[in-house]
Amino acid sequence: MKKYNIGIDLGGTKILAAILEEGTDKVLFEVKNKTKNEKGNERITEKLIETVESLLKKCKDEISEKSIMSIGVGCAGQVERGEGILVNAVNLDVRNMPVKKILEEKFGIKTYVGNDVEVATIGEMNFGAGRGFKDVVCVFVGTGIGSTIVKDGKIHFGASQSAGEIGHIIMDVNGRACSCGANGCLEAYASRSAIESRILGAIKKGRKSVITDLAPKLTSISSKHIKQSLKAHDEVVTHYVDEAISYLADGLATVMNFYNPELIILGGGLIQSVDEFYLKSVKLARAKSLPLPAEHTKFKKAELGDYSGVIGASMLMKTRGES
Repeated sequence: MKKYNIGIDLGGTKILAAILEEGTDKVLFEVKNKTKNEKGNERITEKLIETVESLLKKCKDEISEKSIMSIGVGCAGQVERGEGILVNAVNLDVRNMPVKKILEEKFGIKTYVGNDVEVATIGEMNFGAGRGFKDVVCVFVGTGIGSTIVKDGKIHFGASQSAGEIGHIIMDVNGRACSCGANGCLEAYASRSAIESRILGAIKKGRKSVITDLAPKLTSISSKHIKQSLKAHDEVVTHYVDEAISYLADGLATVMNFYNPELIILGGGLIQSVDEFYLKSVKLARAKSLPLPAEHTKFKKAELGDYSGVIGASMLMKTRGES
């Protein structure tokens, strides 16, 4: 009998859940729900359960629940892996949410929890851009900015299991407020949310932008909107995208100089949607780093797209040594 695993990507704007045949990167069924306007433990719990229920209903005619070995969840925030708790997810306003307990009690399927970029990295290392490399840093730029360190082929978690928070390296000690509560974090300067905030601020002050036509409600500016605005040579969007690129390049150069990885994988909505964002960030990071890492560090764009998270999450049971 074939065996299957469920992978879930729980992010700041969406929940994507998929079912995959064990040991493969082939998504057989998927369900997506928005989390953009959903906040707090109760609402996110409801959306998570609703998403898994919809996935199981979608595949029930072809896949028996008895053949589903595990659920893996990648969460956009800090996690306690042993107990499977989402400790803090600022973009979802979630604190100490017992994801493992919730899903195991509801569905009776063994559940594993990791950070969203951690699981995306697992996907990329096994089936995507990281194949064949041992020392890697994977950076995803989307609603926030997250990263994971791979050392000697294994994810390096650090003393408190929270290594790799590139989004919260300090760019300016007296800088912009970050959603984490600190000031001057990279995430407050180079994420899609940061660009969105800067563009909306400029429009409120009377600057003209095609964004008002592309996103007339001005409640959210997507990576797609940014791409379209750059194509139209919009001055406001171009200015703030270039500003974010400069800050991201500073962060990447810092990683290159400090950790000296073989490879940096860049992924996330902005990287995948806006080629200019990726290419300029890489070029500028090389220019800002020291000569040796500038010459030897390779860069690759994540290859699994929106599915890197669910593919990696579906492999959590295996990577935790329980398959």
